[in-house]
Amino acid sequence: MNSHFDVIVVGAGLSGIGAAYYIQEKCKSKTFTILEAREKMGGTWDLFKYPGLRSDSDMYTFGFPFHPWKDPKAIADGKSILEYIKDTAQTFKIDQKIQYDRRVTAADWNSETKQWSLEVSSATSDEMQMVTCSFLMMCCGYYNYKEAYTPEFKGLEKFTGKVVHPQFWDTELNYTDKEIVIIGSGATAITLVPELSKKAKKVTMLQRSPTYIMNLPSEDIVANFLRKVIPNSWAHHLVRWKNILLSILIYSWSRKAPKSLIKLLKRGIKKALGKKYIEKDFTPKYGPWDQRLCLVPDADFFEAMKAEKAHVITDTIADFHSKGVLTDSGINLNADILITATGLKIQLLGGATVSIDGKTVNTAELLAYRGVMFSGVPNFAVAIGYTNASWTLKCDLNCRYLAKVLNYMDENGKSVVIPQFDETEFETERLLDFDAGYILRAKDVLPKQGSASPWKVHQNYIKDLLALNYGKVNDQYLVYH
Repeated sequence: MNSHFDVIVVGAGLSGIGAAYYIQEKCKSKTFTILEAREKMGGTWDLFKYPGLRSDSDMYTFGFPFHPWKDPKAIADGKSILEYIKDTAQTFKIDQKIQYDRRVTAADWNSETKQWSLEVSSATSDEMQMVTCSFLMMCCGYYNYKEAYTPEFKGLEKFTGKVVHPQFWDTELNYTDKEIVIIGSGATAITLVPELSKKAKKVTMLQRSPTYIMNLPSEDIVANFLRKVIPNSWAHHLVRWKNILLSILIYSWSRKAPKSLIKLLKRGIKKALGKKYIEKDFTPKYGPWDQRLCLVPDADFFEAMKAEKAHVITDTIADFHSKGVLTDSGINLNADILITATGLKIQLLGGATVSIDGKTVNTAELLAYRGVMFSGVPNFAVAIGYTNASWTLKCDLNCRYLAKVLNYMDENGKSVVIPQFDETEFETERLLDFDAGYILRAKDVLPKQGSASPWKVHQNYIKDLLALNYGKVNDQYLVYH
């Protein structure tokens, strides 16, 4: 491994491949590499192995704008997404820039040398390597790959069957003709239910609180028609914008007129389930998009329920026993397998310790500048996606913005850029107006946002497109040296 690069990208998932593309295409003089902690590219889509793994966003917005999605299915399975990531990396020769088994454990900025020094470890060696870079781009998402979130279930030790968390799915697990209880109601649980029900004897989703669900076709009729009559790249661009505008419309609807959106969502579920519909199982205690809206392609979740292969019970757990679960209302659920689809655990910056001149950075004290950089941290950027739309949409804008900043620095003879937050001008707010459990549990480590632009983190692609893609990179809060 070389000892110095102009830019180091950490993470070889969707956002890392995207960042590498823009550095390679827009900043041709820059040397860069991607450091990947695991032995394969793909990030989440290589890590997760649970049955039915799929995107909960359409691939026209979840995919890269520079490498059109060609599969007829807009809601894609995990294997197809992983192959798409690999194909993108190979097409643009980004795979040649990836160094595997290189976990960044610490990064320290040296104000004298104007460089980041990274400690890099290997799973196959005790030797710690050192590498430096002028600019550091973190593309490792925001959750812990080694640990998932599992609440303390009193009495779980009594259960004698198999307990599995989807993040660490055992691919050798035989669930044919087994009784399965899934604890949870989020996107993972809703994805697991129809797939497991194909082989299992019975699948029960035990939820403390329901989730809002939207039923959509897995194929985009408009996209498939357009690809027949115009070039694929044009079709991809048009459908991408159609879906971006649709997602903005639905989110805006959920904020301004939630009751009418709830009515529409319930009407779709009632139509799909018919006589199997039970009001309390599909009536969340919160508003739509206070937590993520779950997509169900081709009504597969509801078809499993209508076939009586899958069941939903809204209740809380009283206790466990050797054969399963007892709920607070007295329902006994026998199980051979318990699946704890209870969520993710937030981990920022890939778990690396970040410091400036030896002083550790407290992420909870940072302010997010345009959702790309952090106050007081030199030559540092992140790729973090949206909570209310496709992850890749925001990551793509962040990566393009990074390329603009790098080029501006070269053109103006600058070597350091630091966002500076003015406490006398702005108030501070929580980073995300989002009540998902994994976000609320991480409030002590998540950065904050400011009360106005450019410190306001918008969950809106149009606003971010104007600010990041077409806006300036030399405002008064972005200080160059």
